[in-house]
Amino acid sequence: MLTAMKFRSVCSSPPRENFTPSRGLGVRVSCARRRKSGALGVAVSAATALLRFLERRDFDAVSDSAVDDESSFQLEEVLARLKSDYDRSYFLTGDFTRSIYKEDCFFADPTIQFQGRDLYRRNLMLLSPFYESPSLVLLDIKPDPEVCESDQKAIVAFWRLRTYLKLPWRPLVTLDGSTKYKLDSSCRITSHVESWSISPLQALSQLFRSGL
Repeated sequence: MLTAMKFRSVCSSPPRENFTPSRGLGVRVSCARRRKSGALGVAVSAATALLRFLERRDFDAVSDSAVDDESSFQLEEVLARLKSDYDRSYFLTGDFTRSIYKEDCFFADPTIQFQGRDLYRRNLMLLSPFYESPSLVLLDIKPDPEVCESDQKAIVAFWRLRTYLKLPWRPLVTLDGSTKYKLDSSCRITSHVESWSISPLQALSQLFRSGL
């Protein structure tokens, strides 16, 4: 992902000599896409914050005080616990094994990114009441072969998500994706990054289609 500095440098650089119209058009289209992606991220963040404000439950009371942050695991154990979390559809319920995550774990999907295991759990719990007939199917999960050839450790999972939303027009959200989990030397998860088979705009547009 481009950093904000790189984005500004590409989108605001003055044209150079021999700058062809076709190349200029390509840069403008690229900048427009990045602006749209950035705008989606801001919108998702704002919507999540608004829902958290309107929700009556006390999310500040949701803590991980009982989690042992000094635990260490084996790679096979983390794999087994992640499989169990997928069996509980943790994306959709917020019910996941918190002890295998570092407290300051980094979370990201194509629309938003933030840091903090507690915040991730609160966000999942915030959205769970809006799901109807939710389903999260684990297609495959394994050590990431590219990363595991080095001294680092990582796991990659492939999944399919499907749920209706409890809105008057009952939109249906379907999504195929993957999640890469990076691990530290104690096999605790330090990074949880999703990739989707469709663009963020295509994913969010499903919210405005009737599933009736």
